[in-house]
Amino acid sequence: MRNELLLIASVIVIYGAVLLSYRIFGKIGLYAMTVITTILANIEVLMLVNAFGMEQTLGNVMFAATYLITDILSENEGRESASRAVWIGVLGAVAMLVFTQYWLLYVPAESDWAGEHIRAIFSTTPRLLAASLIGYIVSQRFDVWLYHRWWAFTEKRTGNSSRFLWLRNNGSTLISQIINTVLFSTIAFAGWYDVKTLVSVMLSSYVIFIFTSLLDTPAVYLARKMKKSGKIR
Repeated sequence: MRNELLLIASVIVIYGAVLLSYRIFGKIGLYAMTVITTILANIEVLMLVNAFGMEQTLGNVMFAATYLITDILSENEGRESASRAVWIGVLGAVAMLVFTQYWLLYVPAESDWAGEHIRAIFSTTPRLLAASLIGYIVSQRFDVWLYHRWWAFTEKRTGNSSRFLWLRNNGSTLISQIINTVLFSTIAFAGWYDVKTLVSVMLSSYVIFIFTSLLDTPAVYLARKMKKSGKIR
């Protein structure tokens, strides 16, 4: 039950951090959180745990926060700001790749104790980051595009641009997450895990994404309310 409680708590803490950053720093805070969550998700994804009766990689909640961020930006700051956040996340991931691989070029001292652990973690980074970048760019660009397509559709049908936020939020994220899950899991873990484990990872990852996507809807509504009340810089 420990893992389940930790995952539930992580949703509250991570989504809360996104909203707090937006409240204090405005969209600059969301750009910063894009970099933070992207980098941490790429480290956290190395861990495989059992939770809710499924074998799953960590990083799903952290990565789901990037979709929350682009949806808030799409809703409150416009499509251009959301697209910019995607490329800022890419920059953070590329910087992580370059610097972590640069660290591995050093010859450790005889008294070094951390080097072998760092190498064990970051020697897998290039493949994971390649998978993450491909999945991230394709799915996030699609997410931003689809969010605004849903928005145009509902506004045309109702004549009200404020209605059906829940539909454009979930309708874009849930479909985008299918693309991300398949691309990332296939590129990152094919040949690493057996087929059964790989399929299990895909299914469990997407199940987690379903819940994280549904749970981020109140956060998007709250972010819009903060924006309209003038609490965002």
